[in-house]
Amino acid sequence: MRDYTEAARGFDLEQTAAAALQGNLRALNACIECCDRHTGQGRVALRWENEQGNSGQLDFDALKSQSSRFANALKAQGVRAGDRVAGLLPRTPQLLITILATWRLGAVYQPLFTAFGPKAIEHRLQQSAARVVVTDAHNRGKLDEVTACPIIVTVQARPGELDFQQCLDGCDANCEPVLRTGDDPFLLMFTSGTTGPAKPLEVPLRAIVAFQGYMRDAIDLREPDRFWNLADPGWAYGLYYAVTGPLSLGLSTTFYDGPFSVESCARLITKLGITNLAGSPTAFRLLIAAGSTFSTAIKGQLRVVSSAGEPLNPEVIRWFADELQVTLHDHYGQTELGMVLCNHHGLRHPVHQGSAGFAIPGHRIVVLGEQGQELPAGQPGILAVDRERSPLCWFGGYLGLPTKAFVGCYYLSGDTVELNEDGSISFVGRSDDVITTSGYRVGPFDVESALIEHPAVIEAAVIGKPDPQRTELIKAFVILAAGHPASAELAEALRQHVRQRLYAHAYPREIEFVSELPKTPSGKLQRFILRNQEIARQHAQPATAASA
Repeated sequence: MRDYTEAARGFDLEQTAAAALQGNLRALNACIECCDRHTGQGRVALRWENEQGNSGQLDFDALKSQSSRFANALKAQGVRAGDRVAGLLPRTPQLLITILATWRLGAVYQPLFTAFGPKAIEHRLQQSAARVVVTDAHNRGKLDEVTACPIIVTVQARPGELDFQQCLDGCDANCEPVLRTGDDPFLLMFTSGTTGPAKPLEVPLRAIVAFQGYMRDAIDLREPDRFWNLADPGWAYGLYYAVTGPLSLGLSTTFYDGPFSVESCARLITKLGITNLAGSPTAFRLLIAAGSTFSTAIKGQLRVVSSAGEPLNPEVIRWFADELQVTLHDHYGQTELGMVLCNHHGLRHPVHQGSAGFAIPGHRIVVLGEQGQELPAGQPGILAVDRERSPLCWFGGYLGLPTKAFVGCYYLSGDTVELNEDGSISFVGRSDDVITTSGYRVGPFDVESALIEHPAVIEAAVIGKPDPQRTELIKAFVILAAGHPASAELAEALRQHVRQRLYAHAYPREIEFVSELPKTPSGKLQRFILRNQEIARQHAQPATAASA
């Protein structure tokens, strides 16, 4: 295993590659990088299974042939280099063929999450001016409600409409990749904050080098691994690191077309021999809730596990170590950045509880104060990327929209963090999530982590509720484990548990027991929704709340 310090200092190879990708030579194509380059070796590219138990695999040679056929079909519909092709597809081979075919033409792939309704789809298609949208029979009806919908290609199409398989069968298997520059886009993503419509951003081809660095150094993806990223490719973490990252290294990925469950997860890990797993804290907490049902089924099989999307609670890390004998590491990133701050599986460095880790080589991550100054260890501030000294930072702004995220040479993430003495960085919360109570600043993540350590709690969300005396008081929304009924006595026990685990001013004065928490489709906790609900009902006492 390489030493982190040596990897960060000896960045010459990656810097050279990044510089080459930024050049003006028309020498790059994402389909070459993620498919054609790895043909002729019999390597498996995709292993897949669906909810009905159907399964199979495709090697890079098969993907080259099928993506060429579908690229010719897209070309027949007028798609050219730089055009956008949208995919409203579940995790099936047709999704991967669509992505690669789009890239083969030098076009730009735009993901559409299958849980989106017509309005969310319409906004994204109108913003992107997509020329073609590829979907399946299950999602096709949503497009009937989309104004000015582009050309539709459907897996199992309606009579008279373009059918995916017929397009494949009717086209030649030869299609030369269109070469582009490192600054040309190959993905069009949308990212949303707490307010306003989703904002578009382009991902340039040179970002592939950064994606590879994450797969190699943080995920520690190796030749013998069977890799499964639970994230949906309709979102950044899945598209960047379940598709682009592993395939660009010539290694296989896994698709499961079905709802997440403990049973399906254990079955696939066992059946496919998964050794390297990535997912979200939400998914991992569900696995923990299943207890021995899950741990007995897969104990000893996983080599490493990685978590992204939300900060990872220490209790989850301990459970994976104790019950599965596997190391689970926390990783941080954004749609705009990819992953940039990690506890690396593939690099040797200190790992301590509560730390999100160290900057991925090729990035310089700092903590900024309110005046834009870089803060020393021990002072909370905003996580920022030094763009001038981060050769693998590829984000150039939102497409056609201004942003306040660029201040001087820095990109401001909006997340509150703290630098540790050893150079690692600990996550505190979104800047608008941090709670000010009685003059103290409290990160909701610390309180949530303490709550989750209690055996009665499955999940928790913590917000600051406006309070005239304390500025804000800490309120927790808690999902209880089976066998633990809600009661005033349990609420008090949880308050005391947090008070003992943290400090006197950090315990939740109000606890509300709920059956679910608001999250994005990718699993990120939306505390702002809870906060807005509290403001709206400020003068009404919740029937299920217990306060002190």
